[in-house]
Amino acid sequence: MTPPKHIINHNKFKYILFSAVILAGLVAAGLVFTRESFHIDEKVLQKAQEKFGQEARTRLVSWENMFKNDGGADMEKLEKINTFFNKRIIFVNDADLYGVKDYWATPVEFLSRGAGDCEDFAIAKYFSLKMMGVSEEKLRIAYVKALRYNMFHMVMLYYSNPGADPLILDNLVDSIRPASQRNDLLPIFTFNGSGLWLAHSRGQGKLAGSSSRLTAWNDLLQRMAETGI
Repeated sequence: MTPPKHIINHNKFKYILFSAVILAGLVAAGLVFTRESFHIDEKVLQKAQEKFGQEARTRLVSWENMFKNDGGADMEKLEKINTFFNKRIIFVNDADLYGVKDYWATPVEFLSRGAGDCEDFAIAKYFSLKMMGVSEEKLRIAYVKALRYNMFHMVMLYYSNPGADPLILDNLVDSIRPASQRNDLLPIFTFNGSGLWLAHSRGQGKLAGSSSRLTAWNDLLQRMAETGI
């Protein structure tokens, strides 16, 4: 069986491993992710509209509006964000969308185009939940192996507490399921702004290094800083 395009191929994975810097330097880059200060500049909206059409502007405004009414429990926020991105954005691999093997889009780029790969879904969900006030300690982005296809993939994890069975937010599966129910995925490593963890069964794993040791997200952070997001 030919693996679907939405699963990262093996060659691409080596680039991801090399560039797994992960959410380092947000403060240094001048990025502030708070509900009170979050706003998409009109110039950003206009540029998105001119380049990608009215629907791009609509997606960005809808995204911004979510943070104005983002109360409720964490699970409500997870469902809201997962549904928002899974229903509005289509999968397109980086080679077709950007003409390069690997490109990590900012949430604004992702929403403007209305397309992206599994990395972009996971990144956008991560930042959106942080902006909704979900603690970063509960959030991680994870590289996993999709056993059915023997290929690599990217998802977002939510831990209700450090020892919990994490919930998986996946662009391939609309329902949010605990990792114990996703035997089709083998965890490899996870990360957030605090560090990088090697996977250990279904738990949080062993801390493998701090984000200060990683640098490949500089381009992503710079692009986010340029848009103020």
